[in-house]
Amino acid sequence: MKLLTVASVFMAVLSLSGLAFAEEVQSKIDTGDTAWMLIATALVMLMTVPGLALFYGGLAKRKDSLNTIAMSFVGFSIVSVLWVIYGYTIAFGEDLWGIIGKPSKLFLSGVDVSSISGTIPEMIFIVYQLTFAAITVAIVSGALIERMKFSAWILFCILWLSLSYLPVAHWVWGGGFLAKLGALDFAGGTVVHINAGMAALIGAIMLGKRRDTTLIPHNLTMVALGAGLLWFGWFGFNAGSALAANGIAGAAFTNTNTATATAALSWMFTEWLFSKKPTILGIASGAVAGLVAITPAAGFVNIIGAIIIGIMAGIVPYFAVARLKPRLGYDDTLDAFGIHGVAGILGALLTGLLADPSVNEAGKGLFFGNPSQFYVQILAVVITILYVSIISLFVFLIIKFLLGLRADRNDELIGLDESQHGEKAYNLHF
Repeated sequence: MKLLTVASVFMAVLSLSGLAFAEEVQSKIDTGDTAWMLIATALVMLMTVPGLALFYGGLAKRKDSLNTIAMSFVGFSIVSVLWVIYGYTIAFGEDLWGIIGKPSKLFLSGVDVSSISGTIPEMIFIVYQLTFAAITVAIVSGALIERMKFSAWILFCILWLSLSYLPVAHWVWGGGFLAKLGALDFAGGTVVHINAGMAALIGAIMLGKRRDTTLIPHNLTMVALGAGLLWFGWFGFNAGSALAANGIAGAAFTNTNTATATAALSWMFTEWLFSKKPTILGIASGAVAGLVAITPAAGFVNIIGAIIIGIMAGIVPYFAVARLKPRLGYDDTLDAFGIHGVAGILGALLTGLLADPSVNEAGKGLFFGNPSQFYVQILAVVITILYVSIISLFVFLIIKFLLGLRADRNDELIGLDESQHGEKAYNLHF
C-alpha cells in the first residue's frame, strides 16, 4: 500500500513538472507575434504563386506563358521539399566557419511543436524562410524564359538553391561572416535580389539570345494583377522580417509602401520624359523596382530615406533596362537583372548611407555618423556578386553538360507551352 502511495506521488510530481515545462514554453511564445508571422508567411508564399507567376506569365509571349508560370510553380515546390530536408539547417543551423550552418537538423531533426525561435514556434520560422528561398529561385526564371528546357530548369532549382542561396543566406542571416562584419540586409536585398539578379545575368549570357528577342507582353492585365499581388505580399516579406508584431514591423510596412509608390511614379515620369508615354508596364516595373530597393533598408530607414530610395529605384533600374541592356546586348528576357539585381545593389548601398538608429538601433549609416557601415555594405555587395557569378556559371555549365540548357530550335519557335508541356494557355474556338 505504501509502495502504491509513493508511486502515485512520484507520478503526480512528474505530471506537474511536465505541465510546468509546457507552461514555460508557452510563456515564451507571443501569440500576437505568432499570428502575425503566420499571416506574413502566407503573404510571402502569395508573392511567388500566384504573384510572380502571373507577373512573369503576362510578360511572356502567349506561346510561352504557361511554361513561364510553371517555372514559378515548380520552383516553389522543389524548394519547399529541399528546404525541410537540408536547406533550413544549412542556412540557419549552428555556424560552421562563418560559411554554412551545421547539418544537425536534416529532415527537421530535433524540431517539434515545442521548439521556439525568438517568440514564435520554430516551425513557423522555418516555413517563413522557405518562402524567401522559393521566390529567390523563381526570380531567376525571368531571364531564362522562352528558350530554356524545363528539365534544365528543374536541375537548376536543385543545384542553385544548394550552392548559391543557402550559403549566402547563412552568411547574412544565419550568423555567417557577413553578419559578423555587420552587413545590413533587413529582408533580402543581398540574400534574395542580388543573389537572383546575378544568377539571372549569368544564365541569360549562357543561354544566348532568343530567336525572337522582342518583348511584347501577351497580357498586360495579368502583369498588373501580378504586380499588385507582389506589392500586397511584400508587406509580409518586409514587415514580417521583424519576426514580431512591433514598431520595427510597422516602420518596415510604412517604408515599403512609401518607397514602392514613389518608385512607381519615378519610373513613370522618367519613362514619360524619355519615351513620351507613361505605360502600365513601366508603372508596374517601377513598383517592383521600388519593392526590391527598399527590401534591405525597410526596417532601418526613416520615411525620408524611404522616399529617397523610391526616387532612385525608379530612375537607376530604368536606365539599366532601357539603356544598359541594349548596349551590352545580353538577352535578359524580363529584366530580372535590370530590376532585381540593379535595384538590389542600389538598395543595399543606400542602406549603408541612410540607416537611422532612431528607427532601429541595429543599423547606423554614413549619414548618421557611421561611415564604416557604407564600406561594409560595399564589401558585402562585391563578395555576393563575385561568389554568385562564379557559382551560377558553374551550375549552368554542369546543366549544359548533363542535359543541355536550351530547347531545340523548332520547340522554341512553336513555343515552350506546347513543346515542353503539351498545352496551350488559350484554347479559343470561334
